[in-house]
Amino acid sequence: MIPTDGRHARRRSPWPIALGAGILAVVLVAGIMVYAALRTKARGEFTGSEVATNLPTEPAPQLEQPPALSNWPRWGITHTQYSADNEPQGVVEEARGVLGRVPMLQNQHIMGWGVGNPEPSPGQFNFRDLDRRLTFMSSSRGVPIITLCCAPDWMKGGQAGRTDWNKNHTVAPEREHFDDFAKLATRVAKQYPTVKHYMVWNEFKGFWDPTTNRWDAEAYTEMYNKVYTALKKVNKDIKVGGPYIPIESNAARGGPSELRGPWGSVDQRALEAVKYWIEHKKGADFIVVDGASMTNDKGNVPDDFGAQAKFGAITTWLRQKSDDLPVWWAEWYVEPENSQWSEEKRTAVQASALMEFAKSGVTTALYWNPQLKGQGECAGCLWGPKVGGELPMAGLLSGFTKWFPSGVRVQEVESSDPKVKAIAQERQTVMVNTSGEDVTATVDGRQVTLAPYEIKWSGRGGA
Repeated sequence: MIPTDGRHARRRSPWPIALGAGILAVVLVAGIMVYAALRTKARGEFTGSEVATNLPTEPAPQLEQPPALSNWPRWGITHTQYSADNEPQGVVEEARGVLGRVPMLQNQHIMGWGVGNPEPSPGQFNFRDLDRRLTFMSSSRGVPIITLCCAPDWMKGGQAGRTDWNKNHTVAPEREHFDDFAKLATRVAKQYPTVKHYMVWNEFKGFWDPTTNRWDAEAYTEMYNKVYTALKKVNKDIKVGGPYIPIESNAARGGPSELRGPWGSVDQRALEAVKYWIEHKKGADFIVVDGASMTNDKGNVPDDFGAQAKFGAITTWLRQKSDDLPVWWAEWYVEPENSQWSEEKRTAVQASALMEFAKSGVTTALYWNPQLKGQGECAGCLWGPKVGGELPMAGLLSGFTKWFPSGVRVQEVESSDPKVKAIAQERQTVMVNTSGEDVTATVDGRQVTLAPYEIKWSGRGGA
């Protein structure tokens, strides 16, 4: 049975930072850049069902205009429960530098994952947390994306004015409230006119039908169409995509599947849901999914690096089925639970996944940022919790953002040793040692030696 709350809840807690007093200072620089410093009081976390405060909505922050699609960065992050906007000022500055050195995509959900309830009661809006996150994104030169998930309790059978965070990420809006959710999307789009890209919902949460043992693609698509229509009425230039469904796989053959490889067999139920959405959507500017390289039954097959080919195979299938709609990966995961990987291996496997995305023509890939708060060690984090400082995954994302933006021509690179994987563009090569030992190989016509799990960048043609 596919769980309705997704397979990676450990990394993706949706509980928001509890509401509290905050002061938002917005400073305009040269008319195009906003820098904000936020000093917050101590904030607890929501536990169970609490009364939401219906605070008046403040004016939307003036955010930087995003770049043209011809300069689309391709790579980016999703902000989660803990991010730099509510860290000590020193960490805020460090994180701003990590993310802004090479401007990348930055995504935020409208409810949960660090943000409170945007509409606790019908027509009563509270965008204070969203304002804070969007302001940080702008100050760190981010290209903003918003995910329209999750929905206020009163749209899901709950009580107006109350927010039960225990159910936030597992329940979809009731059908009679699809129009209300579309109205909320409209209000968000008007609040943030510089945000031009929206993903609708997250992982089909609440759209699993246990009676039929399949995804309720019909209900999701009905809601999606209402949101798509509403956003296009706000601004026809807004880009909207779905279905944001998790695509899972198994190592054993199991049931029938039209997509399989050495990395496993994709669950056909997810593919059928995607095909239904493609056939019945009113429109879409991109198609978005998420998933993991691991199978449900045996982890990464045939091995940790070979399993990453799954991402390329799914991307190719999506492009074929959708008449070449731009493909977005809203989330991706490469590490089995309790793996005890070193940070060097973790980053090396991630590099292999990014290579698959680039080779298969992915337009956008968003890294689910696993930041923690008040801890000195954080697997796969971008900056050091509590102390700041760039961590290896941030350097990897920055490198791919600079050298492999959307639309760049990716070239195959020969390696004399199969343990070294590499791709290139006209001016730069990136290679990764997929083994836990030193390897000397000829890559792209040059002899190189890579330490265990080392990632190396090398200029081409005088670059």
